[in-house]
Amino acid sequence: MPSHTIENYVKTIYRICVRRDNRPAATGEVAEALDVSPGTVTSMLITLKDAGLAEYKPYEGVRLTEAGRTLALRVLRRHRLIELFLATTLNLTWDEVHDEAENMEHAASDLLVDRIDEYLGFPDADPHGDPIPRADGTVATTAGRSLAKWNVGDEFRLVRVLDQSPEFLRYLSDAGLSLGAEGCVSANHKAAGIVSVSVAGSERTLALEVAEKLLVAPPESLD
Repeated sequence: MPSHTIENYVKTIYRICVRRDNRPAATGEVAEALDVSPGTVTSMLITLKDAGLAEYKPYEGVRLTEAGRTLALRVLRRHRLIELFLATTLNLTWDEVHDEAENMEHAASDLLVDRIDEYLGFPDADPHGDPIPRADGTVATTAGRSLAKWNVGDEFRLVRVLDQSPEFLRYLSDAGLSLGAEGCVSANHKAAGIVSVSVAGSERTLALEVAEKLLVAPPESLD
């Protein structure tokens, strides 16, 4: 059975590669995501390569093998279903579920996770809008694109949040931008680096870097 460390590494590498359109993840990116030194990452990448879980070349980066991808999706499936279970049954907020799921994901069996999936009605996404891998290893395509690219007058629904740090999620909650929130872009000043939106009758001005972390879709596309 893979160690907790190996599971965390393959999960992190998978997420980085997806964000990079399946290009290899750089050692520095992995180190930053896991808050460890580049030297520690290099040693683990060699271990993953020897275990047949990753393809690693110094100065070129790392990508997962099919076995590594399968393991990463199993871990992500556990994590995201546990997050949704905690939010749905125990009313934990979306800024609270991540750390709890991190602690629980390594201990939950596939049987328990499958039962949670069934109990929740086979959901497609977790509390942050991340797609939940299915039991067969497939992953649904996430709808939406960055709010920063939306035009003035466009209506939207928030479908996914890419930055899931507790501080950022609490900021969004205070701004009325929880998952599923609907609004309209009232201004998009790229030169000034701000995007203004109207949500629930209130005007919110967001930094462009904040808007880039919010994936939105037209409300009618999700009905």
